[in-house]
Amino acid sequence: HHWRHTKETQLSKFNQTEIEAMLGSYTKVLFVRDPFQRLIATFLQGMGSSPSFSSFVQDVLDSGTHNTSVAWKPLVNLCRPCLVQYDYVVMFGFHREELGHLLRRAGLPVDSLLPKFTDAQVLWTYRWLSEQMFSELSVQQKKQLSRLYRWDLAAFPFSRSFLAD
Repeated sequence: HHWRHTKETQLSKFNQTEIEAMLGSYTKVLFVRDPFQRLIATFLQGMGSSPSFSSFVQDVLDSGTHNTSVAWKPLVNLCRPCLVQYDYVVMFGFHREELGHLLRRAGLPVDSLLPKFTDAQVLWTYRWLSEQMFSELSVQQKKQLSRLYRWDLAAFPFSRSFLAD
């Protein structure tokens, strides 16, 4: 197929037949992260120009879902989990366990390819950070964030997300 040799990488650039052929011939892995943790990571990386987390969140809320950064756009708008049947969904915080499973399924040597993740420490750190950052937000901002990410929260098991409360 000619699509194997093209430089295009976005599925939207292909016709329906080509998309179906591509998606049917690859193992599809989706990496997902709690939307609130994504916001925290984006803020800490300095991708927003706001002086506080609360003002950064307000900028995100004001931008809505259109013309917004990929860093905080809802996952369901980015990866279309209702349209694409992913073979694996890997949750942030469980990389070591889930990537080990994927490597074993692919017949690859797990120990030599898998970096030393510390999932428990990552989860604890983000839980603590989430508590701190969430406390900075107004009740209105919390409600608006929950509404903005409602489909992500419905599509993926983010039951411990602060936005799910």
